[in-house]
Amino acid sequence: MTSQTLTAAPGAAENDAPAALPVLRVAPQQGTAADRAEAHRDAVQDLIAEHGAVLLRGLGVGSPDEVAAVARALGVTPMTERERFAPRRSYAEGVYSSSEWPADEPMCMHHELSYATEVPSLLVFGCLTAPARGGRTAVADSQEVLKALPADLVAPFARDGWLLTRMYHDIGVSWTEAFGTDDRSAVDAYCAAAGLEHEWLPDGRLRTRQRRSAVVEHPRTGAPVWFNQVAFLNERTLDPMVRDYLVDVYGPEGLPFNTAYGDGTALTGETVETLNAAYRAATVGEPWQDGDVLLVDNLRMAHSREPYEGDRDIVAILGNPVRLAGHVLS
Repeated sequence: MTSQTLTAAPGAAENDAPAALPVLRVAPQQGTAADRAEAHRDAVQDLIAEHGAVLLRGLGVGSPDEVAAVARALGVTPMTERERFAPRRSYAEGVYSSSEWPADEPMCMHHELSYATEVPSLLVFGCLTAPARGGRTAVADSQEVLKALPADLVAPFARDGWLLTRMYHDIGVSWTEAFGTDDRSAVDAYCAAAGLEHEWLPDGRLRTRQRRSAVVEHPRTGAPVWFNQVAFLNERTLDPMVRDYLVDVYGPEGLPFNTAYGDGTALTGETVETLNAAYRAATVGEPWQDGDVLLVDNLRMAHSREPYEGDRDIVAILGNPVRLAGHVLS
């Protein structure tokens, strides 16, 4: 192929280290970024199917509209986000900024909207401005994470799923932002359709509770994947000083989010650390360059964001929504 070069190609790695993130370098040529992306659509789809993610370098995207056009050219249909856990700007329908998160704090490995009824199967990230230092969007193969986890840790999650509780109030994302409406009846209808228990509190706060499968079968391959946000949305992932302050002010049930085993049993610190260690061992990534586009199979690959310095402007598209069999648990 004269117009593309694959570098950092995954393969056998020394010392059982995870294989590198594939980088598909697209040579400059006439036409728009979307035109150049479409010319490599088959190669991109093959790489995602084989490796779970691919970074396209050389497209030179410079605006949210260009990232959206590249996504369309690659067969990605954007979806509207509901139940977001962090603020983000909306540029167009289904086209967003990356989640607003403190630059000096990592965003731990997670699968986007793994707690929702309808989940994005493919993510597109476009780099408009690369940070001066750090800030990679790294990925980890959750098939490998699942294999690495102790069987006795996985068993209760495989049996009972995982539980997410959220409190929408003046800390974190408001319910109006999370659900995209200020109409309580619309939220009631959404929760009923999504298998999401909810309770309106007298002071206007909203509490929700949902149970989801922690291990699902990939709809294309049938392979089991560790698909959840058990570790990331657990209280123990919060900075201890922040957690203690929030508990002191709002009480144990006032945290903006928390997770547990599917039967409601609290997670131990050891369990959360074991999960995060498995993700760290499987993590790969490539430093951002201006104009890069990263595509991620959201069902197979968890993703994270490293701390960074300087400006960082990433466009995110959640695409190709699916409903997973057995994902929503009563």
